[in-house]
Amino acid sequence: MSIVVAPFDTADPAAVDEAHRIATAATVADVPDFPVDEREEFGVTLAHPMPGNVFVHALARIDGVAVGRVQVRLSQLDNTDLASVTIEVHPEHRRRGVGRALFAYARRVAVDDGRKRLFWNAVATLPGGAVRPEAGAAFSAAMGAKPALAEVRRRLDTTRTSQVELDDLLADARSRAAGYRVVGWHGRTPDEYVADVARLESRIISDAPMGDLEMEPEKIDTDRIRGIEVVLAARGRRAYHHGAVDPATGRLVAWTMLDVGASAPWHAWQQTTIVDPDHRGHRLGLLVKIENLRYALAREPRLTAIDTWNAAVNDYMISINERMGFRAVDGWTDWQLVL
Repeated sequence: MSIVVAPFDTADPAAVDEAHRIATAATVADVPDFPVDEREEFGVTLAHPMPGNVFVHALARIDGVAVGRVQVRLSQLDNTDLASVTIEVHPEHRRRGVGRALFAYARRVAVDDGRKRLFWNAVATLPGGAVRPEAGAAFSAAMGAKPALAEVRRRLDTTRTSQVELDDLLADARSRAAGYRVVGWHGRTPDEYVADVARLESRIISDAPMGDLEMEPEKIDTDRIRGIEVVLAARGRRAYHHGAVDPATGRLVAWTMLDVGASAPWHAWQQTTIVDPDHRGHRLGLLVKIENLRYALAREPRLTAIDTWNAAVNDYMISINERMGFRAVDGWTDWQLVL
């Protein structure tokens, strides 16, 4: 048996068809509660990478049949010594060396580009949680990687959300955030807030627990925010935002965002939530998240599930999420390999 790994162009519809087939099968097998992109959205996502990133895509074939895929993300603006890797093997072709072949290819791509470290994540079962395959952790260790950060995915089932409890939480948050003005928007960030969104987004890596991950903070400017918005629109994703404005300066000092895709209107990814360090202690994180949840639900009547990740030690954000009704589903480990 010979495994052949070769790159493909995202403009090649036949190759994208095969990558989509593999990605769909792997997701259904490994994380069955995840949304699955339809072929069109999958292809558009591959064709529209986020600003400042170059992706290398490849398929693994056995006797001409595509059985696995890999994508390597090479950041061009920040963390230029790091490569992020995603490997998916069709469930019917696992334990045949396909993953190792794809990993070897990803490693060559990273080394040839001068990268010093590889990064990826793998799902795991939480005690009492949904059963998840443990092969990802075993494979990562076999490749020589070290676990660098433990995370937990939590999901909010909006059909079980108590509006009375949300009302109480919101009233408490508003009492602690007296004087701050709440603003919300859909899609493109208003011009008066885009610089503040860029500033807050740039703080994520420095503010959030990162464990042993070696990553530098991203230097995000307004051009990159505008570029991200263009990509989200091209992908057909609908983004909802809320923020808190400091009355003394008129600047946005807290911000949250979630987005919904075309393929799964029942599902949203909770993206960034961050509060400026000088304005913490006023329940601004809880305030903007509840306001944004209600804002999105009013515009997305089919939305029933929202997923978010937090470092297992991020007690502050975990507390906010659990008070809102998010519940742990599975564990995720971020793995790092020094080349």
